[in-house]
Amino acid sequence: MDALIAGYRQFRARRWPQERERYAALARHGQQPRALVVACSDSRVDPATVFSAAPGELFVVRNVASLIPPYRPDAAYHGTSAALEFAVRVLRVPLLVVMGHGQCGGVRALLEGAPPEAADFVAPWMRIADRARERTLRCAPAEARQEACEHETVRVSLENAMTFPWVREAVEAGRLALHGCWFGIATGTLAVLGPDGEFAPVAPA
Repeated sequence: MDALIAGYRQFRARRWPQERERYAALARHGQQPRALVVACSDSRVDPATVFSAAPGELFVVRNVASLIPPYRPDAAYHGTSAALEFAVRVLRVPLLVVMGHGQCGGVRALLEGAPPEAADFVAPWMRIADRARERTLRCAPAEARQEACEHETVRVSLENAMTFPWVREAVEAGRLALHGCWFGIATGTLAVLGPDGEFAPVAPA
């Protein structure tokens, strides 16, 4: 905890003076984020850092492997679905981005099986992406399966997003756009899912 407190003190000393007016405006007027980003909980992949976003610009939900589950309004707990509902129906974000990444441990568990220590929740959670695993094992060479499956989980999450009736309605009305991307931790490269269904790297400025 000491390291976190030290980080907070740096924030108060360095960033807070620069961002104080922004935070005050966000407190007065509420949030109007320009995008919902569904990203992985992996500590190496921070959407605000990758997209150089200021406070209030991104509504971010993070979970294992950046997954959006299918629409299933029942008595179970649905943290990602709740965030999706709030962002789309209440905040009315114009953009939903699913952001996968390289060396994803959740995807590795999907392909190779979750370790025993992650059997209670990680293993059943990753079954959301069974379609990605099936497609990858059927099509990708063994040495390329990890990254191929990381791409496929992004596609599955976007497919699942469209099972939410109010997401589909917003997309069809032109109020919401869905996009997928993948971040390479080792290279710092962002690849974006194009209209052709393939990932292509974003050219540096």
